[in-house]
Amino acid sequence: GNEYIEYGQGNRAIGLGHAFPEVLDAVRKVLGNGSNFTRPAPIEIQAAEALLELVPAADMVKFCKDGSDATTAATKLARAWTGRDLLACCHDQPFFATNDWFIGTTPMDAGIPQRVKDLTLTFGYNDISSLEALFQQYPEQIAGVIMEPAKYEEPTGNFLHQVQQLCEQNGSLFILDEMITGFRWNLSGGQAEYDIQPDLSCWGKALGNGFSVSALAGKRQYMELGGLHHDRERVFLLSTTHGAETHSLAAAIATIGVYQREPVIETLYARGQRLLEEGTQLIRSHGLERHLQIIGRPCCLVLTTLDADFHPSQAMRSLWLQETIKRGILMTSLVVSYTHSDQDIDQTLQAMDGAMVVYRKALEGGVENYLVGSPSQVVYRRFNSPQTTS
Repeated sequence: GNEYIEYGQGNRAIGLGHAFPEVLDAVRKVLGNGSNFTRPAPIEIQAAEALLELVPAADMVKFCKDGSDATTAATKLARAWTGRDLLACCHDQPFFATNDWFIGTTPMDAGIPQRVKDLTLTFGYNDISSLEALFQQYPEQIAGVIMEPAKYEEPTGNFLHQVQQLCEQNGSLFILDEMITGFRWNLSGGQAEYDIQPDLSCWGKALGNGFSVSALAGKRQYMELGGLHHDRERVFLLSTTHGAETHSLAAAIATIGVYQREPVIETLYARGQRLLEEGTQLIRSHGLERHLQIIGRPCCLVLTTLDADFHPSQAMRSLWLQETIKRGILMTSLVVSYTHSDQDIDQTLQAMDGAMVVYRKALEGGVENYLVGSPSQVVYRRFNSPQTTS
């Protein structure tokens, strides 16, 4: 078979590396005793204590299986706490949930009633005036603001703290989606990296190093609405058949332990920094700096592909993937893991160098003459094929 150096990392769900031995050992140890029980298992408490140790802003945590579970539960708590219907999410950050409250904000919104779409508003990252305008337009109607601490752009002008202040002034909950920033930006996520404490935060992806586990963490006064010890209306918060599978929680505990004992975060930054600096040097050496760009934090990089007219191009992206795959690299993104070695980075840079030769030729001679098959398409599109008008 073929062997590849891989940089998709399970859509960033892998931080330590595929099949990381210590995580697999922890999973095997608990599987022999069963994986799913009607009643809570002691490992749930152990996992909760391990995660909450990393998240000083949170008092309680509830585990689930994917990011959509956690973010959607967070928005439900915000609505229950405030008695309001509207949500605000950042439109510069591409994904928060598969659920209607978010997908209704995208072009791929078939099957979602308009009245549901109208309940989610959007604002721009590092554009505090756009969020201010929403609070002015919808006074005392916005239940919560949900966003990632950062994506490919760093917060400027104390942006995150300004968002939090607006939420406090308007009685809305401030929710951070830490699916990607957690276990990459910082072991304790973007909230630690940027010194901010949200009301609720959502975790997943690298939390289980590829095993399906996510979490909603938050301040007790909000989280308790999903429990039994309050006098308010009950909130059906999270009830997932597989949410407390023991092997996934064991994977999370083991993953956290490795991060705490070993220089995982430092290694992610170091390997990524090499890709960023030396990859950018290669781009310049081929005269492609206006067509290829490596962006993001070193721990979570992506490469953008522009055509001869300097527009984002799925055809050029497909060509880039084709040429790097030929050279033994799977590069849907440039997301490194703890397992990536300097030798892996060397081989990756060599492959990028070769792919850039073909990329340059395609810019000059037409991508259709170099790309085998049809180009990929963006995810959020209304139809599978371009629509024509008669």
